[in-house]
Amino acid sequence: MTVRPPLPPFTRTTAAQKVQAAEDAWNTRDPHRVALAYTRDSVWRNRDTFVTGRDQIVALLTAKWAREQEYALRKDLWAFDGNRIAVRFQYECRDTEGQWWRSYGNEMWEFDEHGLMNRREAAINDVPIEEYERRIHGPRPASERGRALPVR
Repeated sequence: MTVRPPLPPFTRTTAAQKVQAAEDAWNTRDPHRVALAYTRDSVWRNRDTFVTGRDQIVALLTAKWAREQEYALRKDLWAFDGNRIAVRFQYECRDTEGQWWRSYGNEMWEFDEHGLMNRREAAINDVPIEEYERRIHGPRPASERGRALPVR
């Protein structure tokens, strides 16, 4: 059995570690690497799309990152309790026509006893931005870890 520490029940420190690990993985834009953090039968709601299992997660993320070029993400711990974590996030990307976007969202995560996520629900809103308005450029530098982004 695969184990992905930190394990629940979470403390503020271990929940923040889990959030940073997720941010780091998503910023690789490697669907197969990201999918390994989820149970084989993980259930997702991502915007208006519902998927189950790693194969569907990989397919969703592969299509996502084909559309969302130069994707760069920041996640912040919002709340935690037992085996659940709530996260707010922002990411920026450009579409295939060159329009830049900032996407704001909230996620609810539930983990099994091995530290794998078995449920993820994400609500996401997109705002068009100009390239000069970008504030997320690549993975978060170590000096910025633990610092939340402003809403606007």
